[in-house]
Amino acid sequence: MKKLLILILALIPAAASAKIDLSTLPTRDSVQLTIYNSADLTLARESRHLTLKKGTNKLQFSWANTLIDPTSLEMIPLKDAGNITIQDLTFPPRVRNLGLWNIESEVTSRVPMEITYLTSGITWRAFYMGTLSKDEKTMQLAGYVRVTNNSGEDYENAQTRLIVGKVNIIDQIANLAQRQYPYDRPGAVRPGITSLMNISAHSGPIKRASGSFKKMVKRAETKEIKKEGLSEYFLYTIDGTETIENQWSKRLPSFDTKDIPVVNLYKYNEQMYGRFVTRFLSFKNDTKHKLGKEPIPGGAMKVYRDLKENKHLSYAGASSFKYIPVNEKVELNLGGVQNVVVKPTMTDLTTKDYHYNNHGNISGWTEVKTMKLEVKNTRDVPVKIEIKRNFSTTYWEIETAQKYEKVDKDTIKFTITLKPRTEKTFQYELTTYKNDNYKIWKQRNQ
Repeated sequence: MKKLLILILALIPAAASAKIDLSTLPTRDSVQLTIYNSADLTLARESRHLTLKKGTNKLQFSWANTLIDPTSLEMIPLKDAGNITIQDLTFPPRVRNLGLWNIESEVTSRVPMEITYLTSGITWRAFYMGTLSKDEKTMQLAGYVRVTNNSGEDYENAQTRLIVGKVNIIDQIANLAQRQYPYDRPGAVRPGITSLMNISAHSGPIKRASGSFKKMVKRAETKEIKKEGLSEYFLYTIDGTETIENQWSKRLPSFDTKDIPVVNLYKYNEQMYGRFVTRFLSFKNDTKHKLGKEPIPGGAMKVYRDLKENKHLSYAGASSFKYIPVNEKVELNLGGVQNVVVKPTMTDLTTKDYHYNNHGNISGWTEVKTMKLEVKNTRDVPVKIEIKRNFSTTYWEIETAQKYEKVDKDTIKFTITLKPRTEKTFQYELTTYKNDNYKIWKQRNQ
């Protein structure tokens, strides 16, 4: 702990009241960080051995230039608890960044103490790399977490725990930490402290992880991450300890699972995706797909294809997903493609069966439209294509030799599988009944 200074002042009896012993606290024995990903909140729990003398002891705690909430500080003795009383924690007037613990001890001893507090500026995010097999039927999925520390404090050899789940807090810890005095109103920023926003936009040589994970990212050895459910939360405990320095990011491996069955699906839906075909990749978080032991935290994912040629990879696309519970399916939108093409063309349009109102104006008519659909697969693997057509009315009839499925009252779906480097053309005739001609449709379909 480089910026957090803790000192012990042992008060000597009146005969020697002119003398005050001042000693620095021994180095931290251990520290545990529990980091939430749904709020800017981290619980720090550290242990240190304090040398106490019989009588009254004072412990000075300074949190200058950190994002610790001083009102969250707690201390408990881990030994001789019956002989040691933590009387109170006071904040001297007109003194900033300083708290004073009053400790009454009935023994002279070196006592292990646990100190806990809440801090801000430490975050974690999950991200993933998926590598499709050459035939794209299976995928290797590697998960990682990136822990970023902008709290103003170094944490050496910390046991790191990551929490997935929504947490509600009344005040942002960053605002509580930046008050001029501990019990000022939240958001009253004390002079001289750099806010989280300013840290993020720091003009100096801040060391942070980039997409390429170059020298600025500390790579960790492969470690086990233990997972367990905690009511509405899920806890991931990283095996061993990690040193997380201030203004650094560290990438930690989470899991690596091979041969996950996946489904590739190409969708054409002009109303949703425009005139391009969009590629989707889906899998399920269950045992059948070699997953399902725990929820998968939401994050960004890049997908590649293994070409099996000199171990080269081909970039397939990127997407992001939300938290995936066990036994739930995820469908990733990998974006538009140009190697699978759907081209709709209207080849004929006629109108008929005009209906007139009492004023002689047209109040209904029937429209007959002929559409040609050209579907092309230029890839070296088979593709499955889902083509949706929306008719903007519930009064329609269709004639086509191509099999289709009715999605809802005004939408149908064609599902086609094409072999590598093949194409297919089909057409349909759509009859729609406009305005008052819906009565004709009702008569024909009752």
